[in-house]
Amino acid sequence: MTFEQFRDACFKSALEKGCESAEVYCGRTDSFSVNVLDGDIERYKSAKDSGLNLRVIFNGKNGYAYTEVFEDPDFLVDRAIDNARAIENTDVNPMQSACEYPSIIETKNPVLHMTESEKIDLAMRMERDTLAFDGRVNRLGYCTVETGVNVTHIHNTLGLRADSTENYSYGIIGAILRQGEEEHEGYSFKMGGDISNYGDMIKESVDNALIQFNAKTVDSGEYRVLIRNDAAGDLLGAFSGIFSADNVQKGLSLLKDKIGERIANDNITILDDPFEKGYPRAFDAEGVPSVLTTVVENGLLKSYLHNLKTALKDGVESTSNAGRDSVASPVGIAPSNFYIVAGEKSYDELVAELDSGIIITELGGLHAGLNEVSGDFSLLAKGLLVENGSVIRSVEQITCAGNFLSLMKDIIAVGSDMKFGLPGAAMARIGCPSLLIGKLMISGK
Repeated sequence: MTFEQFRDACFKSALEKGCESAEVYCGRTDSFSVNVLDGDIERYKSAKDSGLNLRVIFNGKNGYAYTEVFEDPDFLVDRAIDNARAIENTDVNPMQSACEYPSIIETKNPVLHMTESEKIDLAMRMERDTLAFDGRVNRLGYCTVETGVNVTHIHNTLGLRADSTENYSYGIIGAILRQGEEEHEGYSFKMGGDISNYGDMIKESVDNALIQFNAKTVDSGEYRVLIRNDAAGDLLGAFSGIFSADNVQKGLSLLKDKIGERIANDNITILDDPFEKGYPRAFDAEGVPSVLTTVVENGLLKSYLHNLKTALKDGVESTSNAGRDSVASPVGIAPSNFYIVAGEKSYDELVAELDSGIIITELGGLHAGLNEVSGDFSLLAKGLLVENGSVIRSVEQITCAGNFLSLMKDIIAVGSDMKFGLPGAAMARIGCPSLLIGKLMISGK
């Protein structure tokens, strides 16, 4: 069967078997990736994947069933109904009805139109030029080019027809530098059509490796701290789940009952912006039209991130943050492009304002070392020691500990150097500028 024939057969069967409504979420991906190592192709993949997730509402409960083959719609419907019968909670799970969507203008991406051999050649050139950039570059841990096209269809018996085609491309460089007996790897990436202009990516990768040499720990104590944009983004991403209305309603977030309260300094505004030019989208994983959500405004918590179910429970509108980790996954909540709005001070100005303290350039243990309910964290870190506005040396073997809300309230200045990470689960992107913190506990020697 074609997708349309299978969809219609599923809908007919579901309604005949007593379902209040039915929905199909169909995803198709055409992807390419290559990683080169020592001038040879170390890993190569060109694949077309597709799948369809049927969701039914039966006796007021959600039931899901997944298939990769458009055959036997009755069997798929029966599985979804059986799964609905097994659900014990009584939450109402609405579906989006027919609606219109905002137009999305995607940035031109010439890399997508390259042939596979041209993409392989791009990765080869990236490796050669990285090796030639600095005599201390010993080898590369990875040198990757990846592109893809994601086609999504969300259709239901309420008349919803949401269809999109999203393109992506990114390059990753991991340069390994050697000085004496020390070796360190620096990482960098770029997303979008400009990955063919990779000179700045090479420099960032080499610089990130160089700052790790001759590192030592520091004395334990409270320090004035500058968290660099990429590390700050990792920290924000690790705590992004506290803004999920589902977690709030389940008592799994420290932001429960805090709408309208101050949770950060007044220089902090956090947006969830599905129209951000780096990776825009017209609708979420339930087909709800995208909307810009001000989550935190001048330090005050304004909104949680909602899908249709949590919005109905709280008596508000969905913020278009329904998400799925994959086509086979059920509907949950996920950010789109979630970020702290940039300030006006450059990174160098923030270093000068830091005066004496520590720049944190890397955080580790982000999943095991924090608690979303209490907001407490204790994380491995690397960075740079700064005295009188000048970098003195590299720092390693330290742990930074604190509370997320306390840290957010102690942000002295926000940088202008906004940086987004690569898309993660449910294609969520997290962005952050560098953040100057008044004090943070550092454990060293």
